[in-house]
Amino acid sequence: MKILVTGGAGFIGSNFVRYLLAAHPEDSVVNLDKLTYAGNLENLRDVERDPRYRFVEGDIVSAALVGELMSGVDAVVHMAAETHVDKSNLGADDFLRTNVIGTYTLLEAARQAKVGRFLLVSTDEVYGSIAEGASRETDALNPSNPYSASKAAADLLTRAYWLTHRLPVLVTRSSNNFGPYQYPEKVIPLFVTNALEDRPLPLYGDGRNVRDWLYVLDNCAAIDLVLRKGREGEIYNIGGSNEVENVALTRSILTLLGKPETFITPVVDRPGHDRRYALDSSKVHGLGWKPVHSFPVALTATIEWYRTHEAWWKPIKSGAFKTYYARQYSTR
Repeated sequence: MKILVTGGAGFIGSNFVRYLLAAHPEDSVVNLDKLTYAGNLENLRDVERDPRYRFVEGDIVSAALVGELMSGVDAVVHMAAETHVDKSNLGADDFLRTNVIGTYTLLEAARQAKVGRFLLVSTDEVYGSIAEGASRETDALNPSNPYSASKAAADLLTRAYWLTHRLPVLVTRSSNNFGPYQYPEKVIPLFVTNALEDRPLPLYGDGRNVRDWLYVLDNCAAIDLVLRKGREGEIYNIGGSNEVENVALTRSILTLLGKPETFITPVVDRPGHDRRYALDSSKVHGLGWKPVHSFPVALTATIEWYRTHEAWWKPIKSGAFKTYYARQYSTR
């Protein structure tokens, strides 16, 4: 199978490209990535010479480029997205352009090329915050911030292409991913790398927000299974069943690194910060998937990866990134 992966130089994308090439020797992958700040070709140095892999630098809103790459493709796995809530709160333009217009451009090109499968990788954040229970695929969408609203729009647009054009689409909505190669604006790599540098860990509000954590390789396996075995037109939640309060996660990171809890620095909570996410993943379990990495073991392995890969993350945390976070947290 020839698969077009968008955003394949990012965190989940690079792990998924590597997973595909290892799990399916008969597959080939075309990786389309704009290489924005979160896209990094260093994430895929180990596969760049694989004859089954091809990288194309480009923007998913470019209809001409997308149309060209769609020719001869058997399936599309659409991961390219702007994802950082804080940045969406500061300005949503890039989120609407990439997450909505970019998704439309890909859907239309896939429709014209009669692609056999189109899988959109989405997020549990489209459901919004829930006080109890777990979100199911049939629940109403209730996004709380510009980022999650743009992803909800992409979900609905993808669903519309199934209902209107019978484009064979699938949607996965996963809980919070973590693992190697995650850009250090997200909480786990940010807190791990800050702790390694003996810097403060900026914890929003009271730290009691709850997230369900999913190791990235488990998510890759689930996405791959849905791509091959999922029912066309359906949505599949992918949760890790690891609900953890942010403050407990922060303390675990510090304990594993042998750092003091005095590094925890409370900051003013961000607008639109959902209190709790949780997913009912019984539908994807019915396909035969369950996470195989326990949260404590996977968290320990992730921390060790960042500890031994300073050459990857230290350059990222300098320059514009450092300036951005200094501005964000200086008044919080």
